[in-house]
Amino acid sequence: MSPPTKRAKTASESDLPYNYKEWTVDNVYTYLSKKGLKDEAECLKTNKVDGKQLLGLTDKQFKEIGLVTTGQRLKLQEICHELQSRDISYKIFNDPIHGHIEMHPLCISIIDTVQFQRLRQIKQMGGCYYVYPGASHNRFEHSLGVSYLAGKQARILKDRQPELNITAEDILCVEIAGLCHDLGHGPFSHMFDAMFIPRVNPKSEWKHERASIKMFDHLVKENNLVEKFELHNLNEKDRIFIKEQIYMDKEKIKKKEYKGRPKKTFLYEIVANKVNEIDVDKGDYFARDCLMLGIKNSFDYSRFMKFTKVMKVNDQYQICTRDKEVGNLYDMFHTRNNLHRRACQHKVTKVIEVMIVDALVKANKYLLFKGIDGKDFTMSEAIEDMTAYTKMTDNVMYDILNTSDENLFPARKIIRDILTRNLYKCVGQTNPKEKMIKESIPEYKKELLKCNTNKLKPENLEFHLIDYNYGMDSEDPIESVGFYTKHNPDKAFKIRKHEVSGMLPEKVSEQQIRLYCKLYDKKSISDAATCFKLWCEGKEGWKYMEGNVEPDLTPYKTNPIVDRPEQVSTVKKRLMNE
Repeated sequence: MSPPTKRAKTASESDLPYNYKEWTVDNVYTYLSKKGLKDEAECLKTNKVDGKQLLGLTDKQFKEIGLVTTGQRLKLQEICHELQSRDISYKIFNDPIHGHIEMHPLCISIIDTVQFQRLRQIKQMGGCYYVYPGASHNRFEHSLGVSYLAGKQARILKDRQPELNITAEDILCVEIAGLCHDLGHGPFSHMFDAMFIPRVNPKSEWKHERASIKMFDHLVKENNLVEKFELHNLNEKDRIFIKEQIYMDKEKIKKKEYKGRPKKTFLYEIVANKVNEIDVDKGDYFARDCLMLGIKNSFDYSRFMKFTKVMKVNDQYQICTRDKEVGNLYDMFHTRNNLHRRACQHKVTKVIEVMIVDALVKANKYLLFKGIDGKDFTMSEAIEDMTAYTKMTDNVMYDILNTSDENLFPARKIIRDILTRNLYKCVGQTNPKEKMIKESIPEYKKELLKCNTNKLKPENLEFHLIDYNYGMDSEDPIESVGFYTKHNPDKAFKIRKHEVSGMLPEKVSEQQIRLYCKLYDKKSISDAATCFKLWCEGKEGWKYMEGNVEPDLTPYKTNPIVDRPEQVSTVKKRLMNE
């Protein structure tokens, strides 16, 4: 039996250069004709389109040269994608959440930079690692997961609704936005921008999202990636689109001042959804955090994506889903609340982050980072210089611990206390019955310290205000989601909470106040607890809970230190005299 023979190439195929960018007008005509696109080939030949021009044609240009039907344009775009894939080699990552995921070579070029690799040294869950030993994952792997899900979501919409005209360039931009959305995170993630920066600069409006945009620009410039972007048909407008997905001012969103993709605003809902908070960022971190923490995740993002489609809601196109997914979405926000209560806002997690912030504040003036032109920057200054900021990771904690600089001794002592579990004490907590604002915390401390019997100072106490919600303060995000039915798939509508179940929570947000004492002697801890208890009793309907009791989970127990009648009596007499 003779061995099988390979099909011989026709003369016309073998004569074509492998590099499509070298094709002449006749080469393009020959190739498209062989693919069965005779009419399209004639049209391109008449307009003298060569190989280099072919992949750069926009939708508008296709129409101008006579390819007016959507079918013609889609066929040509598919051919262009096939040609482009000739010189594209994807890399595969084995991810514990999503399995084997492919990454576009332009994404690989971004990943293989110092600025992106920095994310390997920033914990996804900040101080939670010191409570949950499994929470050792970093922003690096989370960013890969978000990029993968972003591309998957965009492709589902493209395949399901060809009329949306989602291009390969659109998908690549969405993937890059997912990859780079967390570039601006500082040491210990949210702790840095939510706790450290307000301490050293209370008037600062700095956010890690804005820093992500600055770091993205810095990364592209420092690594000469503009040419690689252009190689994959991405220009300055595409980079603007990427940055708009990462962060955009609320006023601009309201006014719909989109510059990147003004006619495809639904693409802005994939990575960071400001319409209803349902996006691939949460899809990844819910699954990843739950896995690493050992907490069950009841939300299935893959299923949710299968039912998504773009529809018109209130005169604006947005990503909608099937009506039967409403329960799945409530599970999603329940998962978010569960993660915050059990891990992110865990009492010990927050006390450790408070201590880390205290250490960083004390070290701020003395721990310096080289920035542009060799200039030294403190941690609070480095946020404005991306060269210096690139060097700031969770390692600052060990930079403090391992130095012999006497100026850093106070900060070093706090770090040692963290590692030896000599932590600040939570002396009490309560759920306020009225809306509290963080800007008023100094005033709350003054009120509380009127009960002071041991000369406690404001700096000895940490008054911590925690917001639990579904991501949109007091609003229910599900009420901003568009749904469709199996029997009426072209009409979007809203589903109200009472239409879903009578067992859903009445409120979607609440606050909690905790008081931490930074002094270790029993007298100071006792006095701080007494002051907090009396302060709570002075508020109508507020319930004081001990610092070692989980609110609403464990029955209230008397505290032998706080409830000493003679001490409470002494404090009350003093208040009456004042």
